Amino acid sequence: MACRKSPFRLEKNNLFWTGFFAFRERKLPMAEEKKMEPAEEKVVEIETERLRAFENHPFKLRADSQMLELQESVKKYGILNPLIVRPRKDGTYEIISGHRRKFAAEKIGYHKVPVIIRVLKDDDAVVSMVDSNLQREMLSPSEKAFAYKMKYEAIKRKAGRRKCGQVDHNKGKKSLEIIGEECGDSPKQVQRYIKITDLIPEMLEKVDDGSMGFTPAVQLSFLSRKEQEEMLTAMDYAGCTPSLSQALRIKKLSADGKLTARGMEDILSEVKQKEIERVVFKNEQLHRFFPTSFTPEQMKREILEMLKKNMNKYLDE
Repeated sequence: MACRKSPFRLEKNNLFWTGFFAFRERKLPMAEEKKMEPAEEKVVEIETERLRAFENHPFKLRADSQMLELQESVKKYGILNPLIVRPRKDGTYEIISGHRRKFAAEKIGYHKVPVIIRVLKDDDAVVSMVDSNLQREMLSPSEKAFAYKMKYEAIKRKAGRRKCGQVDHNKGKKSLEIIGEECGDSPKQVQRYIKITDLIPEMLEKVDDGSMGFTPAVQLSFLSRKEQEEMLTAMDYAGCTPSLSQALRIKKLSADGKLTARGMEDILSEVKQKEIERVVFKNEQLHRFFPTSFTPEQMKREILEMLKKNMNKYLDE
């Protein structure tokens, strides 16, 4: 059976229909804008005075030996890795990655630095900033804590705004699990770090300088601000910080509404098991003899190794 020709069969020489399909095939400006690929990133130079630190940046800039090494590197080779920035409404740029490079460049007299400009939403910028800085070798507990907190809150906000049909590669995972997998900590440890952001600054300083253990500090973070201030006074008076068992008792007394300043002093005055006598050195005392990049644990190992060598030398004599 022969096919019936459609009454609407188009002839090639039909100018009307040819023009119609030519019009349909032509891309409209709106369609082009929707399908437009992101512009290829390129390195440009921007004046340092137009660069702004990331809002609530949790990582500290230290004028330490590592910063001096970075300055020397910039002097010799320039800035090898461009800063990552995002534009602000006032014409300046917010630094996502590169606060230390900018600091080093300004110290040696640079007025311009190479940057890559990225247009990022607030929460995407937070995640990118945290991820780029968590790669540092030396991070204090408080830096890590506030960085984890910022990333955690950003991930939670992003999850709440997820659009219908948007692919979620972390579907079924909790925010703590996502951070833990990406940063090499267990979800529980991430939660502990975030919790110590509830400590008053003076308490956090004790965690950072190593005079108070991280785990007891987590327990003390459950105290109210007033209780923490009283606890700080009690610690200064006793000349020590609580062990984990002492911190747990203090936390329970607080939860039961029975914690008093006198009670804190009584607990701290107890002789800690296996700590009848201690020799304590402050970080600033030891850093005179070690590189500033050394952690308390590294200094401890070096001291024990030197004592061992001296003891062997003494015995040989």
